[in-house]
Amino acid sequence: MEKLRNSLDPARLHGDSSVSETALELESALNIQQNPMVLIDRDYRIVAANRAYREAYGVRREEIVGKHCHEISHHSPIPCHMRGEDCPHQAVFRTGQAHEVRHIHYDQNNHAEHVRIRGHVLHDPSGRTYLGEEIIRLPPQDDAITCNDLRMVGKSPAFLRCLHHLEMAARTDASILLFGESGVGKELAAQAIHHFSSRAAGPLITVDCATLPENLFESEIFGHERGAFTGCVGRKLGLYEQAHGGTLFLDEVGELPLGMQAKLLRVLETGSFRRLGGNDNLRADVRVVAATNRDLRAMAAQRHFREDLYYRLAAITIDLPPLRDRREDIPGIAKVLLERIGRDWSGHWTLSREAERRLCAYNFPGNVRELRNILQKAAALADGPIIEAKHLEFFHPATPESSAMPSVPAARPRPAPGRGQCPADLLDLLERFQGNRRQVAEYLGVSERSVYRWLKRLDRD
Repeated sequence: MEKLRNSLDPARLHGDSSVSETALELESALNIQQNPMVLIDRDYRIVAANRAYREAYGVRREEIVGKHCHEISHHSPIPCHMRGEDCPHQAVFRTGQAHEVRHIHYDQNNHAEHVRIRGHVLHDPSGRTYLGEEIIRLPPQDDAITCNDLRMVGKSPAFLRCLHHLEMAARTDASILLFGESGVGKELAAQAIHHFSSRAAGPLITVDCATLPENLFESEIFGHERGAFTGCVGRKLGLYEQAHGGTLFLDEVGELPLGMQAKLLRVLETGSFRRLGGNDNLRADVRVVAATNRDLRAMAAQRHFREDLYYRLAAITIDLPPLRDRREDIPGIAKVLLERIGRDWSGHWTLSREAERRLCAYNFPGNVRELRNILQKAAALADGPIIEAKHLEFFHPATPESSAMPSVPAARPRPAPGRGQCPADLLDLLERFQGNRRQVAEYLGVSERSVYRWLKRLDRD
């Protein structure tokens, strides 16, 4: 990247060149980069694309230069930050700092792919600032992180932001503490961390702290020697030792009694342990990932959880979003769950459009686990391969669709604009409602299709 910045130095570019000549020289400078890269101005327009980008996506220069970046990469008439995504453009032009995110981009055939975006701050000879967007295309197997026969799937901003945090944290060897409501998929997140890490070839050992009896803690975690207790007839490796070279996942770590917490802290601090009934100090190379749905800091303040253990576990903390914050992922998750149910029950089920709409309108206090249970019951009740809305039975009172949207300042719907007339403050409303077209439409008293049509018209203008 330093070579690229040097190539944009005034001594190497002609300050008095025409716009087209400057664009070509900028493009030539971008060709230093091996990864696909585009140069984007403050108005979201692509001013140059390197050879690697054009070859990777099979496009000609004239097909993308001058177009909006969100129109090309996201096939969207509005910038990605207006749809709630973490936008490198916003970060670079607001802070002047480089920014890295994970996004879903679309190629010329409208195929979605996961990419990692590195946004660099670049300047031309006249001092204009640009976003240099370096695109790292991720392998297809990263599109869905597998865990047994389930998968982490999604394309919502909340999911992609979380997945990016998991991937970045996995690059380190620090302990990670996952926070999330019951049923959000904390074990899948731990699997993703292990998958992304340098320890992926090693074991991933899970400890269910909620069901681990206190009197068996040392034997299960540290192992035991022959004769360590009555009835013990052989040596057993503990779970900590079994995780050597890999990852130890402590699920529901907030359920550990204080006595067990002290023993766990000791091995995490020293890295050494002794098997029950043994005399030798042993060591294991283990990376620890823990998960909880409880507020461990509040528990520590009440002396229900050791504060020193909390800070040992929470070198990096990651919040996992509940399902209600990633509603656009519900159809994809439901599809995966129905595929699994079909394999287990030797059948095949799909959702009707109305059933899918009802699922997306529900708040899912039990998250993905509750969604799975609802689909299992619906598949059992369905009299054919199509699950209808009448087959869905929710375990909590169904929530109105209006509560399914992110919270925004309360506002009374205003009179609809004249027929076909685009409101002058449409973009301001999108900002206010966090890019949610449905809420904008409800506020204006029009259909969501009308809002989409206005945005397309604005993009053409």
